Amino acid sequence: MPIARLLLRKPAAPEAPQRLTINGRDYALVVRRHPRARAIRLRTDPARGALLLTLPRHARLGEGIAFARAQADWIEASFARAGTSTPIEPGALIPYRGHPHRIDWNARHGRKVIASDGIIRVGGAPETLEPRLTRWLKAEAKHLCTADLADYCARAGTATPALALSSAGRRWGSCSANGTIRINWRLILAPDMVRRSVVVHEVAHLKHMNHSRDFYAWLDHLFEGDRKTADRWLKAHGRGLYLVGGC
Repeated sequence: MPIARLLLRKPAAPEAPQRLTINGRDYALVVRRHPRARAIRLRTDPARGALLLTLPRHARLGEGIAFARAQADWIEASFARAGTSTPIEPGALIPYRGHPHRIDWNARHGRKVIASDGIIRVGGAPETLEPRLTRWLKAEAKHLCTADLADYCARAGTATPALALSSAGRRWGSCSANGTIRINWRLILAPDMVRRSVVVHEVAHLKHMNHSRDFYAWLDHLFEGDRKTADRWLKAHGRGLYLVGGC
């Protein structure tokens, strides 16, 4: 992540452009000001084809844009590492529960989505295929994560808390102070053991709201798999899950 240090000066806040062209490629531009930031920071969001520019309170927008333009080679390399996006459309190959599935759309198929033997069969109007399949994936995520949560809470001997799906861009799961657990719906695309590792991680936080030695001991007691293997999978492949579809 490129960083540029700045001298403090009187802030200027012109309207941020919504798109930015660098070396002939057009990017969505998301500008955020952070009161505690001491440097300009730039990240890429391949799923949205976007540049995320964080500015200190006193930085000028023009400085941030100039900094982004100066990172053209890094930006291109970052998008190249992430790979290309996979639209949800007839014939596309997308992951589902860790296995590639071909989208078999046909007007003669029913509207009900059926996943079996590496095929996702679906009918209905082609122009609504992506939002319908995305809703189905989210419903599958909610169903499986609900079962995962009940399983691990039973093992932990604790009441099952509320579960919500998340679309967070950089977090796979979270556990709030009131006990609500949020799980990123895109984990339905990952192998089952990876999804379950995230759910059990948040269940372990119901007892230890930290990442202490006791937390990891409790996590390893609850989880039937190898959490380090699951963590490595997410580190290697997690970013690619955001390249499936546009929702």
